[in-house]
Order: sequence, then C-alpha cells, then structure tokens
Amino acid sequence: MSKVKTKQKIKRRKVTFSLEATDANEVILMGDFNDWNPKRHPMKTDGNGVWDKTVIIPPGKYEYKFLIDGNWIEDPQNDQTCPNCFGTLNSVFNLTAP
Repeated sequence: MSKVKTKQKIKRRKVTFSLEATDANEVILMGDFNDWNPKRHPMKTDGNGVWDKTVIIPPGKYEYKFLIDGNWIEDPQNDQTCPNCFGTLNSVFNLTAP
C-alpha cells in the first residue's frame, strides 16, 4: 500500500505598511517580496500625509524599503535592519505563520 503525500498549503497573510511623509508626492513600497519592482506596490495617501499599502504574502523573513520621490529610506517605525549590497541598510521583518 502506498502513502499519499498531502501538500500543506502555506497560508498567506495581510501585512499593512504605513509611513508618514507629509511632503511626498509619491511613495512606493519595495522589497524582496515584490522583487524590488517599483510598479507592484505604489502606496496611497490618506490626504493628511500618511501613506499605506496592504500586501498579502506568505510567512518568512523580508527586506524592504520605501522609495519616496526617488529617494530610498528605511522604515522609521522599524528598528530591525540589515546591510544591503549598496552599502546602506534595508528594513527587515519576520512574518510568522498563524
């Protein structure tokens, strides 16, 4: 008798990124969860300078940054960082499984 392997589906989770940038015209969320693609996750403003974007991703460790009007910044609300290949830092977060 052969055993049937069951493939467990990885549950993706919603994560909302938020950033206060009152003078910004454009804010883009970029990270390894979207292949650092500037077209994938443009953020939206609430009209009062707070920008946010919700993404749905599987559990894992992720590096990311915000691109504000062409300038890269780390997440000021996250003190977890790691060096990148450009000699600057990326913000890091760990999304755990539910």
